[in-house]
Amino acid sequence: MHLPMLKVGITGGIGSGKTTVARIFELLGIPVYYADEAARRLMHSDPEIIRQIKALLGEDAYLPDGTLNRKFIASRVFQDKQLLEQLNEITHPATIRDAERWMEQQHTPYAIKEAALLFETHAFHYLDRKIVVYAPAALRIHRVMQRDHVPADEVKRRMQQQISPEIAVRLADDVIYNDEQRAVIPQVLQLHEQLLAAARFRPS
Repeated sequence: MHLPMLKVGITGGIGSGKTTVARIFELLGIPVYYADEAARRLMHSDPEIIRQIKALLGEDAYLPDGTLNRKFIASRVFQDKQLLEQLNEITHPATIRDAERWMEQQHTPYAIKEAALLFETHAFHYLDRKIVVYAPAALRIHRVMQRDHVPADEVKRRMQQQISPEIAVRLADDVIYNDEQRAVIPQVLQLHEQLLAAARFRPS
C-alpha cells in the first residue's frame, strides 16, 4: 500500500542557516524544493509574471537580454515596503502553486520545501510539518555581513521584513538550533528518523 507523502517545510530568519540544513537533508536522500530559486526561475520564464513585474516596476525590471535586473528591483522594493508587498503578491502565489505541483511528483516518505517566508505567505497551510532553524540575532547579523559584504544596518533592515524568530519557533513543529553551541548534523539525523517514522505510521 502506498502511503501519502509527508510534506515538510523548513524556514528560518536570514543568516539562520536554513539552506545549510536543507542541504543536509538532501544528502540523506530527501528531495528539497528551494522557494527562492523557484521564484527566480518563474520570474524569468513565466510570461504573466514578467508582464506583471514590468507593469509594477517598469521595463527596467529586466535587462536587455531578458534576465531579471535584480540590482534595480532590490533598490526599489527594499526602500518601499508597499512595493515589496505588491511584488510578493505577484511571485508568492505562483511559487506556492509550483511547489504544490513539485510535491505531487515526489515519491519519497517525505519531501521538503525550503522558504525564507513560510509563515508570512501562508504557504505553511498545505504542509504537514514545519521546521524552524533558529540562531541568535547577533550571530545571524555577523554571518550575513560576512556572506553578503553588507553593513549591520542593512542586515537588520532585511531581518525586519521577516517574522520574529520567537514567533516562528512557537508556530513550528520542530526546531533545529544552529547557534554554534549545538551540533547541527545530529539534530538533523534525529529529526530525519522522526519524519520517516511519522510518514510510515501516517493514516492513509
